[in-house]
Amino acid sequence: QVQMKESGGGLVHTGGSLRLSCVASEVTFRFYAMGWFRQSPGKEREFVSAITSTGATPYYVDSVKGRFTISKDFAKNTVYLQMDSLKPEDTAVYYCARVNLRSGKWYNSNDSWGQGTQVTVSS
Repeated sequence: QVQMKESGGGLVHTGGSLRLSCVASEVTFRFYAMGWFRQSPGKEREFVSAITSTGATPYYVDSVKGRFTISKDFAKNTVYLQMDSLKPEDTAVYYCARVNLRSGKWYNSNDSWGQGTQVTVSS
């Protein structure tokens, strides 16, 4: 089972910023695409962003394009999600995962999820 450790969530006002971090094993980090998903109460978990194994190509859901930036730090085996211009609709638990792309959609490669990190944006 692939282990992820998310951190960096918190409470911010509309327009604020947060940076989420996800530490993975070296093998997972270096050889697989990594991504972020989020889930709000009463809603299904949704894809937010992904980055290829090399860190060269990012992907974003339309609702966060231009506001969120995903990146990889190979020295720390850490994936970051920089979130700027936050909106109340970004409020959710954010999960990191090893991901794969199938039929144009990103999926968690594993059967389970980590604990996630809570992001709350107040209006």
